[in-house]
Amino acid sequence: MKRDVVPLSAGELLGAAEDLADLLLDTVAGGASIGFLSSLDRAAAAAWWRAQAPAVREGRLSVRVFKDGDRITGTVGVAFVDKPNARHRAEIVKLMVHRDARGQGLGRTLLTAGEEAAAAAGVTLLLLDTETGSPAEALYRSAGWTAVGVVPGHAADPGGTLRPTTFFYKNMP
Repeated sequence: MKRDVVPLSAGELLGAAEDLADLLLDTVAGGASIGFLSSLDRAAAAAWWRAQAPAVREGRLSVRVFKDGDRITGTVGVAFVDKPNARHRAEIVKLMVHRDARGQGLGRTLLTAGEEAAAAAGVTLLLLDTETGSPAEALYRSAGWTAVGVVPGHAADPGGTLRPTTFFYKNMP
């Protein structure tokens, strides 16, 4: 399978909002703690994606996707900091892989694409957080990210149970 991860313009993101909503719903249904509860419905998921378009247009967010045919099966975001003293850093956000596409290395491919996008923008420090003990945590550790620490009860999983979150950083070359 060819591993092309492509950036979306704000207009492309708006056009893909329904497909991205399907991915978001699948990710939440799979138990990933990515900021949403299991009560999330398709309309709200699509609206959330549409609400990201201004940040993409303004260069504060880069959204990259992987398509399997016409279907989006993975995405990763890079959120850029707009504070004058923090333009050297960014955050990897909303890395999602559809449950049907897991176990094929797509998570690592998306993570690498996000890292490369950040480096191309001059970012020298990347940050991210994930649920402690999740498969995502193992991915980040194996990709050379450094754990900073764990905050107990930081975020709720899709079922509403508070879980610990591990915070990571990675220095970019």
